Order: sequence, then structure tokens, then C-alpha cells
Amino acid sequence: MYMSNWPTTAGELIEVQEDLHRQNPPPWNPRGGSVGVGGCFVCFIPGSSPVGSAGDPGWSGAAIWQEGKIIATSATGGTAGAPYEPGLLALREGPLLEAAVRELPSMPDVLLVNGTGMDHPRRAGLALHLGAILDVPTVGVTNRSLVARGEQPGEMRGDASPLYIDEEQVAMWLRVQTDVHPVVVHPAWRTSLTTASELVLSVTFRARTPEPLRQARQAARVARATDKRRAGEMNKPTLRGAGKYQDPATL
Repeated sequence: MYMSNWPTTAGELIEVQEDLHRQNPPPWNPRGGSVGVGGCFVCFIPGSSPVGSAGDPGWSGAAIWQEGKIIATSATGGTAGAPYEPGLLALREGPLLEAAVRELPSMPDVLLVNGTGMDHPRRAGLALHLGAILDVPTVGVTNRSLVARGEQPGEMRGDASPLYIDEEQVAMWLRVQTDVHPVVVHPAWRTSLTTASELVLSVTFRARTPEPLRQARQAARVARATDKRRAGEMNKPTLRGAGKYQDPATL
């Protein structure tokens, strides 16, 4: 395990990211058999500020896909550690994602994260950082790049094209469904571009989102809806007066 605690300030996080970029952990290679592919995702209350605030209630979900089916899911609530700021997403979401993954009955062999890897100002985005914290190989999957630039791929499933920062390829566009907008695949902790793209295609089916990540997102959203409903019920007037509100993140 690279470390056990998440930074709490921008300065601390930048130092950690610069150190992560210098790390050279052994590459992960799936060696036959059944691979447990995890996914994790954080959601907040829709309609709030695009950048949010520190202390926003958040819900994180995780899932494991193995042998053609989801074998486990988890969800937990907490609070955001910071507003959203490009390049510093770990401050806002890192501990929430870690908590959901650790709620799973076992660790996945590899984890898909809604965050970047080397497509980052310091080449160490949230997907890479989370893998180092958990000591699990990771791959980032996002809708768009953060810093890198490159041409779109062809229109057929499996078509890919490189994304560069300067002259270094740090990620790739990958068409996971024919004639559907591609996703960005990010090699992160202990994974390569080839391994990352092959893995994402292997667990992406009718939807555009890889199945472990889609199921993790659903688990997080169900937890959010459940807590909001409970909070609403607690606020309903009773014969004894209005119910006391409790922060959904503490339920």
C-alpha cells in the first residue's frame, strides 16, 4: 500500500501527486482465470453549484463484476472534502470512493474509476491515486479528457485514438459502441494503455458505461434516493409537531 491517508489541503495533494508520478510499481497483467472487475462512483445532490462546496452530502457506490454478472455491490454516505477543482478531485471524492470499495466483501482484482490517470497536470489523477491508496490496479473511465488532446476515433466499436499531453500519450479515446460517443480510457495505477482498453471493452455491453461502473453508479444513486426519502419522512409534521431533520449523510 502506497499510503493510508488522503491529503486534506491542495498543497498536500499536489506534493502527493508529484510523488505518485515518480512511482514505478510493477505492471498488472491478468493471468487467465476469472478476473473480478470493480467499479466505483460518487454522486451528489443534483441541481447544486457545478463546483459544489466542502461538506456537501455525497453518496458513493461500488460493485464487482465477475464471470458475466455482478457478484457484489456496496454504498455509503459521507461528505465532500472540498469543492470541485480540476486536478484536485481527490480532495472532494477520494475518501468517499475508498469507503465504498472497502465496504465490498472482497477487493476486486482491478478497479474502474470515474477519474483520470496520467491525463492530469501532474500526471496523477484520482484513478491513479485511489489505486495507490487501495493497493489495487486501476483504470480511469471518463466522458472527456482533462488536459490531453487528440482526434476522435473511428465509428466502430473498438476503434481507438491517442490522447497526448505534449508528445506523451497519456490516455485514449475508445469507441465502446458503434456510432455512440466514445469514452476516454486512462491507464492508472499499475495498468497500461493496452490493458486498460482491453479491460474496458470486455465489460462494456449494451450501455456506453462499463458494467461495473454503471452498477456502482446505480448503487450510489439508490443510496442517495433512499436517504433523501428518509430525511423527508423525518421532516413530515406529526401530532407532536414537526419532525427533527437529520443530515442525510449521517443516516
